[in-house]
Formats: sequence, C-alpha cells, structure tokens
Amino acid sequence: MTRKQKRLAVIAGGVGVIGVAVLLVLFALQDQIVYFHSPSDVVEKQVGSGTRIRLGGLVEDGSVIRGQGSSVSFAVTDTANSISVSYRGILPDLFREGQGVVVEGAFPQAGGMFVADSVLAKHDETYMPREVADSLKEMGHWQGGEQ
Repeated sequence: MTRKQKRLAVIAGGVGVIGVAVLLVLFALQDQIVYFHSPSDVVEKQVGSGTRIRLGGLVEDGSVIRGQGSSVSFAVTDTANSISVSYRGILPDLFREGQGVVVEGAFPQAGGMFVADSVLAKHDETYMPREVADSLKEMGHWQGGEQ
C-alpha cells in the first residue's frame, strides 16, 4: 500500500467515524426535537395527548384570565382557529393580548386545554417568530413589515 493509499484510507475512516457519530446524535435527539405548530396545524393534524409541541400565534383579544397565584389562561390564535392555553408561572413582561407568542407544552388529554410550561413573548415592536409571521402571511393577516 502506497503513502497516498494509506492517507486516503485514514481520511475515509475519519469521515466514516464522524458520520456514525452524527447519526447517533441525531437518533438520540429525535425525541427532544420540538417543531412549531400554528393552531390550524394542531386542529388539522389532531396532535395526540402527551406529545410535546410548540404552539405559536397571537394572544387572542379578551382571552387572558388570571387565576389565583401565578396561574393564567389565554387563547392562542392564528385568526382561523384558536386553542385555549393554561400556564402556571411568571409571564414575560411583554406578554399581552394581540401580541405574538410561542408556548411550549402538551395536551394532557385529547381535545383538552393545552398546558404550557414555558411562554415566549416578542421582545420589541418589530420582532415576531418567523414561523408565526409566515403562518399569518399565508392566512393573509400579516400587518407587520418585512423581516
């Protein structure tokens, strides 16, 4: 075996080891990856109970109900469909009706209220999560500037 062939074999072996490592990492993280869904997507796909998802849209006007302590319920809408959300914790300072929001959690039972364990609100007047903006553009309700 010549030096050139040995070098090629070492490089090919290294690429193979790196490829196997990447595949193992992707396989291990498969259950941890959470995709974004709009309320219309959730209604269409009928997301099963216990499945963790990210739900994004606008906080529906008149839907915020503050309970005892730090519990709050509100509805997330994409103007076509809305989903009721329950959250226990401190809301971001910029959380309010009519603003973009992404909540992460699950439906404890099929067809029930979405229980969120984290709430992300927009951080200034020009920011909205890209998925939310794209969903609103598809529905024809986008009123913001281009990102």
